[in-house]
Amino acid sequence: MTPGARAAAAIEVLDRVLAGEPAERALTNWGRASRFAGSGDRAAVRDIVYDALRRRASSAALGGGLTGRGLVLGLMRAAGQEGLFSGEGHAPAPPGPEEAEREPDAEERLDLPDWLVPELRESLGADFAAVSEALRSRAPVFLRANRVKTDVAGAVAALAEEGIVAQPHPLARNALEVTENARKIQNSRAYRDGWVELQDASSQAVVEALPLADGMKVLDHCAGGGGKTLAMAARARLKLLAHDANPRRMADLPERARRAGVSVTLTERPEGGAPYDLVLVDAPCSGSGSWRRDPEGKWRLTREALDRVLQTQSAILDRVAPMVRAGGWLAYATCSMLERENRGQVRTFLARHPEFRLHVDHAFSPLQGGDGFFLALVQRS
Repeated sequence: MTPGARAAAAIEVLDRVLAGEPAERALTNWGRASRFAGSGDRAAVRDIVYDALRRRASSAALGGGLTGRGLVLGLMRAAGQEGLFSGEGHAPAPPGPEEAEREPDAEERLDLPDWLVPELRESLGADFAAVSEALRSRAPVFLRANRVKTDVAGAVAALAEEGIVAQPHPLARNALEVTENARKIQNSRAYRDGWVELQDASSQAVVEALPLADGMKVLDHCAGGGGKTLAMAARARLKLLAHDANPRRMADLPERARRAGVSVTLTERPEGGAPYDLVLVDAPCSGSGSWRRDPEGKWRLTREALDRVLQTQSAILDRVAPMVRAGGWLAYATCSMLERENRGQVRTFLARHPEFRLHVDHAFSPLQGGDGFFLALVQRS
């Protein structure tokens, strides 16, 4: 496919996304219907789609409207590539008079939901401008070296044998930032043999901050795909249980644990295993800290959805509190940068549960390289 044809394909996919279809599904459906597109074409179209979603507001202004065509045209104008709209072959038609470029205003340049800007500004303080700019770009690709099977140097060497360049990242001691050939990771031997796992550096730092020790009984209450579960298992010899409200999210976890050389027990009724020495609640949240990876998430978030998320977080914390043994730990984490979901949520929990006290809390920023994350450690008296 020519660059122009890739732009046209991205327009088609974005129109589906704007109509309500999830981006991943729209990309998959386009790929299945476009057998002529090679792996490089599919990757390029995907990059255009996600770049346009990260910069949706400013691209719509530059491109003349909130349509698939407007987003891609605006994105290309910002990159000095408007010439791709030539109408030649499978390229999009040249811009018409109604598609005149308009300079984005101050709010549009943020590429954030208008209604959430005041709260984000208050939550981030002096970092607001820099963080909002960071969210307009792609996130780095991070790996975690699995200490059960190798160390950082061994993982770097194994990846290099297959042309994947990675280097240690200071945010977490097992974190590797991939700087070349990230798309080769999942077919690499290092990945298939469990030497490395894909995991954001801030997510790794959260697990590193947990007070884990051999012999502890630990529950990952909102395990999802199990990234933090496996990271905890690599840190200490634990009796480790994983739970998720939607068990299907954990479908791949047993195989991932086998590959990583660790043991994890899945449970649909975590109360049956209580009490625990540590319960990790990586709670459902706005996802504002990971909008570089999931840019459509920021445009689909509504006030009502955020209110429901806050209620869910509170209910989960109330559910797990009795599962923590006396002297045990409750770790609360989100990939959010909103104060209401983070320290605000912890304050209200402590007010409801005076048997717990705050030990430490910490916010991780995209300005440190990884996603925006928050962790609070509270201990039961």
